[in-house]
Amino acid sequence: MTRHSRAPLVLLSALLAAACHSPVDDPGSTVPGTCQSAPPLIAPQKTDILFVIDNSGSMAEEQAGIATELPAFLEAIKEGSGVAQDFRVGVITTSVYQRHILKSGQDVVRQYPDQSGRLQAVPDAAGNPTDERFIDGTDSFVVEKFRRLVKQGTEGSGQETPFEAVRLAVSSPLSTTSIAQGGNGGFLRDGARLLVVVVTDEEDCSSTVRPPPVALRDDASRDFCHEQENLLTSVEDYYAIFQGLHDGTGASREVLWATIGPVALSDKRAELVQDSTPQGPVVRNADCPTSYGPGYRQRAMAEKFDRKLVNLDSICKSNYRDTLIGIAALATVGQSLDVMNLPDARLARVELTREDGSVQVCSVAGGELRYEPSGEGRPARLYFLGGCLRRVGDTRVDVKLLCAG
Repeated sequence: MTRHSRAPLVLLSALLAAACHSPVDDPGSTVPGTCQSAPPLIAPQKTDILFVIDNSGSMAEEQAGIATELPAFLEAIKEGSGVAQDFRVGVITTSVYQRHILKSGQDVVRQYPDQSGRLQAVPDAAGNPTDERFIDGTDSFVVEKFRRLVKQGTEGSGQETPFEAVRLAVSSPLSTTSIAQGGNGGFLRDGARLLVVVVTDEEDCSSTVRPPPVALRDDASRDFCHEQENLLTSVEDYYAIFQGLHDGTGASREVLWATIGPVALSDKRAELVQDSTPQGPVVRNADCPTSYGPGYRQRAMAEKFDRKLVNLDSICKSNYRDTLIGIAALATVGQSLDVMNLPDARLARVELTREDGSVQVCSVAGGELRYEPSGEGRPARLYFLGGCLRRVGDTRVDVKLLCAG
């Protein structure tokens, strides 16, 4: 009997030894052997916010309307959908150039060198320009400064070019030239996302070509930018430029895009219509009586970033509060997080507290998260996937560390 019982005993010992094996014992393991390790830290989500304000002659009321609702926008940003927010805001205008053929037939091109993608000066309380070109979210006067900054006046170009203005703002030489030397250097941060918010009542007329290929004429019944859209730089080309941005470490920059523009109040459609006025027929977009052109390109760009067009709303709304809160909500819900103190990606357990109070658990092992290790000058990141995508309304994100002992 003793001879026949030894094999089961040896096998049992082997099985027990295998069952007790811990990844802690693997050569080079980073798995902590006790549960005393500090939990991983979620870095604040960095977002650089760039407002693109139409400063043509028809925009005074709209600028004032945006300024009125900025407190709600900033408060929604700070709430952060469960993650601390580290943000800054800057403003550029839609003015880059204006090509105008006068009634005499003279072809005149005007340039706007003090604008053309340059961050505009933050005014002081008396309205005088200062040396500031952007406002950090930690500034105790961020609301007051931002309200003054979005009021860019109505002396700008009547040929609105928000796409080109953004391209100039985020590309070299402006993006790499210091603010002291007239550039935007220092506004875009490594590891930060870029949120662009376009505010305009007219169609985009952007081109990378100089002199501009489309010329305006004194005929309010026609939209020359739409009629000659084939001469402009395509929406697809501009989108590719924005998607190809990188930060100083070489990492891809996440870009978000939102537009408050000349689209229909009822369904956000773009459709050119003519209205009769005492001064003669004028062009506008359908179901948007205070617009001055169709919104085909504006809508197309927004759709490139969000097929559901949650990022698009009409400039013809009487109040922009809900629109701005919605944009802020989109801005705070990134699908990746910088993480620190994470010794092994297999141990990451993320708990998402949803709007209804339920908690969803996600992990790398379960396939709901993807881990990207740190590189030179940039931290490690966790990417949310599939059913664990973050949502507007989430109230908390916790990263916990499983332990083996």
